[in-house]
Amino acid sequence: MTTTLTTVPYRRPGLRRLRLLGQGPLFTVSVAVLAVLVLVAVSAPLLAPYDPEALDLGASLVGTTGDHLLGTDQSGRDILSRLLHGARTGLLGPLLVVGVSTLLGTLLGVVAAWRGGWTDALLSRAMDLVFSVPGLMLAILLVAVTGPGMTAPVIAMAVAYTPYVGRLVRGIARQEKARPYVEAYVVQGWSGWTVCVRHLLPNIAPTVFAQSAMNFGYALMDLAALSFLGFGVQPPTADWGAMINEGQGAVLQGAMLPALAPSVCIVLAVVAFGIVGEGLADRIARREKQTP
Repeated sequence: MTTTLTTVPYRRPGLRRLRLLGQGPLFTVSVAVLAVLVLVAVSAPLLAPYDPEALDLGASLVGTTGDHLLGTDQSGRDILSRLLHGARTGLLGPLLVVGVSTLLGTLLGVVAAWRGGWTDALLSRAMDLVFSVPGLMLAILLVAVTGPGMTAPVIAMAVAYTPYVGRLVRGIARQEKARPYVEAYVVQGWSGWTVCVRHLLPNIAPTVFAQSAMNFGYALMDLAALSFLGFGVQPPTADWGAMINEGQGAVLQGAMLPALAPSVCIVLAVVAFGIVGEGLADRIARREKQTP
């Protein structure tokens, strides 16, 4: 008599079961803030009342008025318009960093966990080596070679963030690999690639997503710091970090908004991403406790 091994696909609660608005009012407000930031970044050309790069030296450091709701900077450029357009560069850079680092880190982590042995040891040591190099230093070195702009810092920060994701994915993927459902699929003749793509990756995706949300805030802060130091986005392009640098002189003249407004935007964005990431992580942890 021949028996056929059958299994019921095992799948942990995925993203669809993460009730995004069920984490409390602070989480809900953070999600709303991020939604507004994305909407502003997408609609900046329509929302901005002025050209963000238009100079008007006769209107230098004008305070809040009906024409300029947040005033102007030292070059007479409208601060509100530059903030709106700065949201585009402020969010695009971190999006690229998180996207690339998440893809690379997930790939390296899953391969290391699934293959094990010398493959795991080699990839783990490589990630440890990259992890030991500060991301900002790597970005500065790359900028020194290629010149300032968004490209070099994004590449450097993506490389620097990859070990964070890779080490996380390796750990949770090893736990998933040890579960009975993985062995059952392998016994039935499923290839490792099929098991990973169809079952292992969907099960670890919520945790990776939560970590990516927190990484987004960190990347935003790091790229803003590079722009502030003059290594990132260059004037006259609107960017929050560069605006803070440009607004330092205005502070000495008693005008706070040119530097304060972009600083507030950065803080709000970083805090919102952190709260959302922590909220998702807490939700996943509670689900883990309930999963047999």
